[in-house]
Amino acid sequence: MWKPIEAVKASASSHPKTWIAIGIGVAGIVILAETHRRRRRTSARLIHKEDFGAFLERFELLPFPQPPPPAARQSLAGLTFAINDIFEVKGYLTGFGSPDWQRTHEAAGKTALVVTALLKNGATCVGRTIMDELAFGITGENKYFGTPINPQVPSCIPGGSSSGSAVAVAAGLVDFALGTDTTGCVRIPASFCGIIGFRPSHGAVSTIGVLPNSQSLDTVGWFARDPSVLQGVGHVLLQLNSTAPRRARRFVFADDLFQLSKVPTQKTVYVVVKAIENLSGYQPPKHVNVSQYIASNVRSLKGFREESTNLQNGTLTLKALSSAMVSLQRYEFKSNHEEWVRSAKPKLGPDVSDSVNAAIDIVHENMKILYKVRTEMRAALQSFLKDDGILVIPTVADPPLKLGTKKGLSSEFRSRTLALTSIASMSGCCQVTLPLGKHNDYPISVSFITFHGGDKFLLDTVLDIYASLQEQVGIVSNSLPLPDANGNMDASELLKEKGNAAFKGRQWNKAVNYYTEAIKLSGTNATYYCNRAAAYLELGCFQQAEEDCCKAIALDKKAYLRRGTARESLICYKEAAQDFKHALVLEPQNKVANLAEKRLRKLMS
Repeated sequence: MWKPIEAVKASASSHPKTWIAIGIGVAGIVILAETHRRRRRTSARLIHKEDFGAFLERFELLPFPQPPPPAARQSLAGLTFAINDIFEVKGYLTGFGSPDWQRTHEAAGKTALVVTALLKNGATCVGRTIMDELAFGITGENKYFGTPINPQVPSCIPGGSSSGSAVAVAAGLVDFALGTDTTGCVRIPASFCGIIGFRPSHGAVSTIGVLPNSQSLDTVGWFARDPSVLQGVGHVLLQLNSTAPRRARRFVFADDLFQLSKVPTQKTVYVVVKAIENLSGYQPPKHVNVSQYIASNVRSLKGFREESTNLQNGTLTLKALSSAMVSLQRYEFKSNHEEWVRSAKPKLGPDVSDSVNAAIDIVHENMKILYKVRTEMRAALQSFLKDDGILVIPTVADPPLKLGTKKGLSSEFRSRTLALTSIASMSGCCQVTLPLGKHNDYPISVSFITFHGGDKFLLDTVLDIYASLQEQVGIVSNSLPLPDANGNMDASELLKEKGNAAFKGRQWNKAVNYYTEAIKLSGTNATYYCNRAAAYLELGCFQQAEEDCCKAIALDKKAYLRRGTARESLICYKEAAQDFKHALVLEPQNKVANLAEKRLRKLMS
């Protein structure tokens, strides 16, 4: 064996060029190997792009045989679907979004009941999709398996945790897909990917064969592009009767929650109002401050409220509700998985790692209060919605984050998102997310919430209203804003003075109307915008107040304090702190700005 080597050595020592030839040969082999490796990587990348990176594993589960006539045709025959990496399939490893979970578990012995139900009704499962690790994220990013590409905005996150399922539907790769929704994990990606997402009433769909995150919050949800497909899947999973008496519908708009949204109400509230105008069976829409209603009827939230002298009552209520939701999720995740986390020591992405560590370290002396909040929330919404009410809210407050945003998730984005998703999660009510086109090139949506157990009522509503909604979306998208009129300056000043008088008389709405008319006559007067912002703040209309302050600052730089107040109420602490600093530059002795800046600095630290 060693003789050929010795011969090569002897030859090489007498002929130095031999070493050069050997070196060239070795280099050639290395180059060929590297070229082959890069081709494999390029090929993998192309496959990744073909399915938008949605799938973790491709396989095919064929539907059960069609029963012979006279049996009716299977309701989902011909449809394809995907499941995310949390549903068990017999003979396959369920990864829970984590390679360490895969490594430490065996293949499933049974298939999840919901998957079997869909196969029995004629649908074909074509694979398993990517999700956030351990179902703990809301961005859709996965450190190990990659981030599915949002077909609507490829430069932004798809939302999570059920990211791959949402992307598979949005990209047209399947007709529908399953995911789980704990704190918004179906609703958020549905909004960011511009599709329909349904979170059923808690406990209405079986979770047998689904890995748990937090059983008091977990639901099996689904995505679709077509409302009839959404309804068909719902009938199977919810085991609904095909017929039921039609009921009148009462839409109630949560005005305070739309103040958190960065989308103009003309593209959300106005679209829904116009959509139901010509439909039968819909009562005239109502409006409510839902945060105040929750504060008055969910007394156990008091222990979760933060002390603050500046945040409005409604904002505090939503933060308290989301805080209770996160605490409940962490407590139950710890009960379910502490032993595995401590023994397997999984390597997780930074955001998920923080959440898991917080869950494992949680110490809550009185867990009963968390379940009491949940019970009171359900009772409060049942009382408010009865059997015909539909609460209309924005699904999310912000557009999707850019990919690779610092640490993957800004705290303000998370706080504002969970404030909205906590309503259905903590009440157990069903919620549907509906796409409403785009604003500034980002997908936008609205959500309908109805009473616990009202799933068929909500699915029927979606089927009834969806075409009209999309028609109104098209009309609004193609309409141009009306230009401001140029008018008499004296008349605008008179309107301003009338607005000031109404403001002093605490007639906030009347003041807003007068300032608005003044702005129509003179749209370059910073004082008019600044005064209207003050009236909006009194009304709790923080988004409008912020917009008016921005216009005033662009004209005259004197509305920083007011805008800071509006932004703090919108939970935009970083921007608010900057505004208070600017206000102090202009007025170094301003005590209100000084106290606000110190308070926010302490809060953010």
